[in-house]
Amino acid sequence: MASSDLGNRRKCRRTRPADSKVDGVSIVAILDKATGPEILLQKQYRPALDRITIEIPGGLIDAGETIEQCAVRELKEETGFVGVADSASGILFNSPGFCNNNFNLVYVRVDLSQPENQNPSPQLEEDELIECFTLPVKSLFTELKRLEKEGFAVETRVVALAEGLELSKRWNL
Repeated sequence: MASSDLGNRRKCRRTRPADSKVDGVSIVAILDKATGPEILLQKQYRPALDRITIEIPGGLIDAGETIEQCAVRELKEETGFVGVADSASGILFNSPGFCNNNFNLVYVRVDLSQPENQNPSPQLEEDELIECFTLPVKSLFTELKRLEKEGFAVETRVVALAEGLELSKRWNL
């Protein structure tokens, strides 16, 4: 494709603030429980699919906000948990053949011993219906297969995390 054609291609997102290189963040929050590490997930109805999806928390970045600030804010809003951003990926693209939206994957530490994390209370927007739950990291791949059989749509990021864990096990990495 000629470079002049690039300007004619439709961009599907208009959510990126002028001062940001990304639209938003997706958050990997691992809770260190007595029975082993568990990943924080959510069930959320998505009208485009007319199904309930299994997702990791995330959201759009606000103007003037860093990706770390966005991740901590979104985690609190969607799950009620208070965390600290640990590290982040580079820019990731959802579907570059289809649209230009992108995000950073941010790893957030949640200290379950902190008082604010004892009874987390989400601060959802009016139109958000989100149910938070956790799954053991060790059996994430198997548990997601079970949820798919139950009719849930599993979002790509969650599948990629589970597949990576499964490959690591299979190849003894």
